[in-house]
Amino acid sequence: MNEALSDSTPSDSVLSPRALLKREWPYLLVLVLTLFGIAYASFSRTHLTLYWIVLAPFIGVICVVTGWPDTRDRDARLRLVWTQALHWAAVLLAMHLMFVADVARMSNADASALAVLTVLALGTFTAGIHIGSWRICLVGLIMGAGVPGIAWLEQSALLLLLAGLVLIAVIAPLVWRLLQGHKTSAEPAPRPTRMSKAA
Repeated sequence: MNEALSDSTPSDSVLSPRALLKREWPYLLVLVLTLFGIAYASFSRTHLTLYWIVLAPFIGVICVVTGWPDTRDRDARLRLVWTQALHWAAVLLAMHLMFVADVARMSNADASALAVLTVLALGTFTAGIHIGSWRICLVGLIMGAGVPGIAWLEQSALLLLLAGLVLIAVIAPLVWRLLQGHKTSAEPAPRPTRMSKAA
């Protein structure tokens, strides 16, 4: 019976939000930073090129932290660090090449920012393949999906704004009526006073 209790306890603790957060925090942090960058770039229409360049080495550190427990000896750990360092140096170099004077003249700032995010997405996905982490690969795929998402949102921002205003204009009167109906039904009926009984 004690064995059954001990078997059920770890599975319960594995499924708890605290244990999940403790185990998955590096991936969740990279995912949150990625989604923040994509959302901010989409809605503010600003170029977050520096943000993506700073995020690249951070993802490299997360990749090393992720692959570290799977390496057994000193040589394997040294190889992990060097391969990730060279991989992310190549990604940063490719990002930097987007801003070389000749390349920058050929494309506008929007295209350059999306190209930097594309390079970062590819670098994240391939780093996930190298260390055998499907979670890092998933973050790379989400970054890659964010590239056309940002481009589409920038092109259709006015359309989305108009659709949102129309939706608010349709829903607001209905909600107002619904709230007024609940307010009148919630008011208690007036009680007869004693004077009216005496009369």
